[in-house]
Amino acid sequence: MEDNNRNDLTQNNHENRWVYPGSYYQSSNSYYQGSENRYDYRYDDLKTAGFYNESYKKPTKGKLKSLIAPMIIVALISSLLTGGIVGAYFTYGLPQNIAGNNNGGTGGTGTAGGTLVSEGGIKRIEIVDNSTSAETAVAEKVGPSIVGIKVTYYVSDWVFGSSRSEGQGSGIIYRSDGYIITNNHVIENAMARSTGNTLAQNAKIEVILPNQVDDPYEAKVIGRDPNTDIAVLKIDASELPAAEFGDSDQVKVGEKAIAIGNPAGLEFMGSVTSGIISGLNRKVEFSDGTILRLIQTDAAINPGNSGGALLNSEGKVIGVNTSKIGGTMYEGLGFAIPSNKAKEVAESLIKNGNAPAGPKIGITVDTRFNEEYAARYNVPVGVLVTEVEPLSAAFKAGIKAGDIITEFNGVVVKSLGELNEQKNKFKPGDKVTVKLYRMPQRGKASDGEYLTVELILDEDNG
Repeated sequence: MEDNNRNDLTQNNHENRWVYPGSYYQSSNSYYQGSENRYDYRYDDLKTAGFYNESYKKPTKGKLKSLIAPMIIVALISSLLTGGIVGAYFTYGLPQNIAGNNNGGTGGTGTAGGTLVSEGGIKRIEIVDNSTSAETAVAEKVGPSIVGIKVTYYVSDWVFGSSRSEGQGSGIIYRSDGYIITNNHVIENAMARSTGNTLAQNAKIEVILPNQVDDPYEAKVIGRDPNTDIAVLKIDASELPAAEFGDSDQVKVGEKAIAIGNPAGLEFMGSVTSGIISGLNRKVEFSDGTILRLIQTDAAINPGNSGGALLNSEGKVIGVNTSKIGGTMYEGLGFAIPSNKAKEVAESLIKNGNAPAGPKIGITVDTRFNEEYAARYNVPVGVLVTEVEPLSAAFKAGIKAGDIITEFNGVVVKSLGELNEQKNKFKPGDKVTVKLYRMPQRGKASDGEYLTVELILDEDNG
């Protein structure tokens, strides 16, 4: 039986003996005895053991010099052989070992330090630089394309008279020859009226480029569309870094979303926030009754971000930031107009000065009318008509002020937003049915009657 600790020698102090320790031996005064063999080694005896030798002599200088040349030659040959073997292993052996069962596929497989790439049946490892984040790359690419919008206008008050006010937002360079996309609500306070492209008296809209903060451009309004909240401005500049627009129809929930804009005004110009796409085709109704179908994101979007860009990880614009639901009970609810819709409207505004012609009924409504008022006056819930435009589709169909529209082409509507949502499913010239409740001119409201009329939708030219 072998001793598992043969290299550890201990000294017996009684007789100055060096013996092997271990559980295989039992002490008997000056000897350690095993069950069959007796070990009795003195220190002097170790000098003659086969594994102990003191006959080493230092070589002379002459012999040492004679050994240097062969040693160098051997070292060089060893280096060449080793380099060749290692190179052959990395070229032919390593990629195949990593590939495993991948028999010449063309796709890439993620690895700890890079990507496995197959080209022409030969596999290799491609090292990927992960030191730059998607947010950093997108900010460097698109940051110069996001501009500041400054609006100056005057508000009249019967107590204080006329006072100067300002508003700020964001914009996206749409074309290198000076066309800028922004939100209609960013510039609407500077306009002479709710529709049209004429500035109010003494009002001004300025565009601030990221590299020319102290030298703004005065902008001209090319067109705007309150229904989609898109507006197009033009500045006298060329060779601007236009942003690249992506296909918003290809966006998926869970994808990365990066917002660039000017939250809280131009002081924080070019701020970058990041999140994901939280939802698609979200129905958002605004206080004026407008309903938009928007992209939802949890990337932080704050006042001032409106008109800025929502981007994917490739730095392509997938949305125009338009609003945020805020408050103590909400966080991370930002919205953007899909890029495909924004491009469609922008192209029409640039070409015609108007948004693509949509359907029009020709009525003005009271947006304050709701279920509470309906219950108070014992009338059905719907859209209360306050004015009918002469010679409009509604006028020709016999709709009157005071009528309450309750259904549009068979669908129940309870607000202007719901009415517009149904109306916008059609195009000018389409015939639709409208169900309404008409109160009698005199007497009790409950004595009113329901009517169904047909109308042919007009073309809405803004």
